[in-house]
Amino acid sequence: MSPNIQDLAISSPDIECCKAIDPRFAADTGNEAPRLAITGVPADAVELAVILHDPDAPLPQGFTHWTVYGIDPGTTELGGDAEAGRVGPNGMGQAAYGGPQPPQGHGKHHYYFWVYALSRKVTGEPSREEFLASYADAIVEQNRFVGTYQR
Repeated sequence: MSPNIQDLAISSPDIECCKAIDPRFAADTGNEAPRLAITGVPADAVELAVILHDPDAPLPQGFTHWTVYGIDPGTTELGGDAEAGRVGPNGMGQAAYGGPQPPQGHGKHHYYFWVYALSRKVTGEPSREEFLASYADAIVEQNRFVGTYQR
């Protein structure tokens, strides 16, 4: 059965969907994590996860900028400090937000802010790839919004 993407939603009061991300959220000009809003969480979700990923990065799997696990399904706002969850590793192996920083002159990159409603809790702090491999069967719903950034 395919995950439902009708109800669950993620957005940000700091980033307009499909528009340029403000430099204050970029790695080299502030590295401030944006606030996120989550709505439409299914009643059977036991946990939420959020992942920020850049598929345009010139790496085989793109680049993961942020992973947050253990978010209570009743959460409607995630502060930039992600205090409502456990921060897992980004693409540099650091348990931290790492803002957009595409290679100079590489063009516009797309930054996907994913939210996953899960039927079971995530243990530990897996990488994005480990999470998707180990918890794909536990995804009840998922959705995303996209921001762009270029240097």
